Amino acid sequence: MTLNCLGKLIALDRPKVMGILNLTPDSFYDGGAYREPEAILQQAGKMLQEGASFIDLGAYSSRPGAADVSEEEELNRLLPVVTLLRKHFPDIVLSIDTFRSGVAQRCLDLGAAIINDISAGGLDPKMMQAIAGYRAPYIMMHMKGTPRSMQEQARYGDLAGELLYYFSEKLALARACGINDCIVDPGFGFAKTTEQNYALLGQLDQIAAFGLPMLAGLSRKSMIYKVLGTSPEHALNGTTALHMVALGKGARILRVHDVKEAMECIALHEALDKKY
Repeated sequence: MTLNCLGKLIALDRPKVMGILNLTPDSFYDGGAYREPEAILQQAGKMLQEGASFIDLGAYSSRPGAADVSEEEELNRLLPVVTLLRKHFPDIVLSIDTFRSGVAQRCLDLGAAIINDISAGGLDPKMMQAIAGYRAPYIMMHMKGTPRSMQEQARYGDLAGELLYYFSEKLALARACGINDCIVDPGFGFAKTTEQNYALLGQLDQIAAFGLPMLAGLSRKSMIYKVLGTSPEHALNGTTALHMVALGKGARILRVHDVKEAMECIALHEALDKKY
């Protein structure tokens, strides 16, 4: 498996890490921490030094109950940071966490490489067609409804089966638009209860068998800290435990807040896979 990122082929024979850089004031873990250029550069540099292959920029919090953000505000948060990071780290591979085609296009024009869409085109039907010409990899996440309504729609008969059907439909649309590199994200925490999240984690190999690179976004989520009776700030150990499970079931990209620990998890999983 490879991804074509701005003409550079990134092999996924070894799992990769995507570092999260939130530009929002209200994200569930690090909201408001990276609003000044110095803090943004320091955190991006740290994640790259620790081994991140991708940096995922998000300017619209998708946590349940988060405030709506206009497209203009999303662009105002994102565009200066894309420019800043591309200037200071010319080889950086930037992923843009957005469901809006206009935002995606503007960021791709400035040198972003990947679009990470929580709705897989469901919240903006123009998304796939808009980005197809850029030849950018497209992360398609599973979600029902919107961030505000998704938890009311956490009802499934066959959870893994419904996700496979969902991704088969989305992949057909993407291919019809000319998108070559598609990545599937099962969407832990999106329109899924805690119990459903763990059921999905246990069936993750079924999603991996779909034949596309799979991203796991588990970092510090409520499915971890609610079970442990703690908080996002104290959920790193639980995150690492679930990362090992996800890797064992075929995840090729870990989307994380803590790059160093995720890289260590990959190294240990590789040692385990060698069956010493």
